[in-house]
Amino acid sequence: MRLTLHTDFALRVLIQAGLNDGKLTTIKEIAQTFDISKAHLMKVVNDLSQKGYLDTVRGRNGGIRLMREPRDISIGQVVRDTEQQLDVIGCLKHKGYCPIERACVLRGALRNATEAFLAVLDAHTLADLIKPPRVLSSLLLDALEKPRGHRDSRRPAELR
Repeated sequence: MRLTLHTDFALRVLIQAGLNDGKLTTIKEIAQTFDISKAHLMKVVNDLSQKGYLDTVRGRNGGIRLMREPRDISIGQVVRDTEQQLDVIGCLKHKGYCPIERACVLRGALRNATEAFLAVLDAHTLADLIKPPRVLSSLLLDALEKPRGHRDSRRPAELR
């Protein structure tokens, strides 16, 4: 299973907002911290806002913050809400996709694997992801202070 960048970025946004303990965080700060596109983050933040995860405050001193407590945000649900396609193979989404689907064991195995993947994520909340808060906050601050282009070159190209 592979998650989209949209979901990856959504989880990063929630982590950073969760660490700020109700204080406003700007999209610009998150974009700089993770060295990712501000335009893409705006779409992610809008999506998270519409789905009830983030409160957005417009204006000069605006920003974003969590609408719920981190312990009330299920990571499995965030993935379900941000991924448009969780079926790892076409026959899980469409009946009649394959001529052997009635007798195919692979289809059931992949369905079970997807359900197990989501069950593991359901066992975690945002509160779990923001531990230890001091260490994570320090790492985010360090990343914010580094100039662009001086980050880990081993990161995938789509995140640079």
